[in-house]
Amino acid sequence: MRIATLTRTTRETDITATLCLDGSGQTDIHTGIGFFDHMLTALAVHASFDLTLRAKGDLDVDAHHTVEDTGIVLGDILKKALGTIPVQRYGSFYIPMDESLGFVSLDISGRPFLHWECSCTAPMIGSFDTQTAEEFFRALAMHAGITLHARVLYGTNDHHKLEALFKALGHALNAAVQTRDGAVLSTKGVL
Repeated sequence: MRIATLTRTTRETDITATLCLDGSGQTDIHTGIGFFDHMLTALAVHASFDLTLRAKGDLDVDAHHTVEDTGIVLGDILKKALGTIPVQRYGSFYIPMDESLGFVSLDISGRPFLHWECSCTAPMIGSFDTQTAEEFFRALAMHAGITLHARVLYGTNDHHKLEALFKALGHALNAAVQTRDGAVLSTKGVL
């Protein structure tokens, strides 16, 4: 089983996570930000990853550090759990969420990049700053070494738009981390 545990402690956050790529979508997530817990749960369930995560952050300041640092931890732990076993590498998925349609395409390439197209009209969903969704996706991509494209094609409800992206990310990751026989999927022979 591809599983990893990681703890990251800074002056702003203290985060511990365990990730199993060969799971069934079991989660136990507590960040202190209800909507973010909901999004991380959706991501793990739709990826069929088992994820336990505890985050304590300086929420008296705002949610930014907690959300971004959680992306850093998940990116690092994903990379650690992947190890060196060859994987399918690519994943793309559309998710409809009521009136919204989200799309994520990714490449576990070792070349981190984020293209983000999602605008929210509400500055907050509960205690979650909608601007931090992009920061989470960026931190995850940079630390996992993923080329990641995330786009809301249309939608009006910000909850639905973000949920579509987190679920699409889960499905795209599920496809990309599937193991494959043989060499690394690259004309170069290495990533």
